[in-house]
Formats: sequence, structure tokens, C-alpha cells
Amino acid sequence: MPWLPGKTADQEAPLPGEAARLADFLAALHQPAPANAPSNPVRGVPLASRADAVDERIERLRQKTGLITPRLMAIWRAALNASPGATRQWLHGDLHPLNIIVQQGQITGIIDWGDLTGGDPATDLAALWMLFDASARDSALAAYGGIDPELEARAKGWTMLFGTVLLDTGLQDHPRHAAVGAQILRRLAESP
Repeated sequence: MPWLPGKTADQEAPLPGEAARLADFLAALHQPAPANAPSNPVRGVPLASRADAVDERIERLRQKTGLITPRLMAIWRAALNASPGATRQWLHGDLHPLNIIVQQGQITGIIDWGDLTGGDPATDLAALWMLFDASARDSALAAYGGIDPELEARAKGWTMLFGTVLLDTGLQDHPRHAAVGAQILRRLAESP
């Protein structure tokens, strides 16, 4: 594998214009997955199947941090109530700031394809909420081809899932993960 120049997106933020570029990449990736595409028990699945584990993390984080707000809880509930995606598409499956490489504000690569799977594209679209503000995200979603309210709700739910996992596990033994998780939850809470 070639060396990809840059740092992970938690150490160097992508410029707002990179949101549309990331969306173009996701639109190219999110094609219908064949029946024999690998399945992953925790990525691309309906959020309801992850709800108990996420709710446990939320409760721990509610006791340890001030980051679990009523706004975040409303986002999580809306995600759980959103209708599931109709088509199983190819996904990266683990697309968060630690797996996106940035150099001088430009995205230079996507790493860690170990969770490649077929499933709900909301899993990957969550990266747009993890990395960009509302203005950049809006242009990215337009570049992606637009998304319906149900897909948006699920993408925000996956953002919540990634944020709580990184923060909860990071508080145990990995401060960098904790910082990334906290930033994800703050950005999600600020989203319209």
C-alpha cells in the first residue's frame, strides 16, 4: 500500500470545501451491494439493533460528562424512529475522523477498510456531521444527490453512535478517542 500524506482529520480539519468532495466519494461508493457482499453485525445495520448498547453508553456518559443534552437525546430518538433504508449499499462502515487523512486542509485518503460491508449508507454519511458545519454539510448533501429526511435522521443517529462509542471507550483508556467523541457530540448538538 502506498503511504498517504497527511494527518487524520481529528488532528487536521478538512476545509469546508472538502465536504462536497467527500460526498462525491460517498456517492461513488454507495452503489447497490450484491447479495453476497460481506455483512457486518455492527455497521450498516438498523440502528434499533444497536440501541441497547448505545443507550448503555449514553447513560454512562450522562453520569460522567455534561455532553448528553436533551437535543442529542431527541436526535437519537428520531433516528431510532426513522424508517430503515430500502437498499443495501456498499459502505466503508467505519468512516470517522480517525480514518480520514487530511493534508493542508484537503482530504488525501480514506483508511481502515476492515469494516467494508453492505448496509445502510447513513452509516457513512454520518461523517458529514462529524467533520463539517451546517453550511459545508448542505453543499455536500447537494453534491451527494440529496437525502430524504429519514436518511438524514439515521445519519445523525450514526453520528450519535460513533460519538458515544469513541467518547465512552476513550474515557476508559484513550484520551484521543475521548476528544474525538466529545467533538462529534458537540458538533451534532449544534446541527440544525
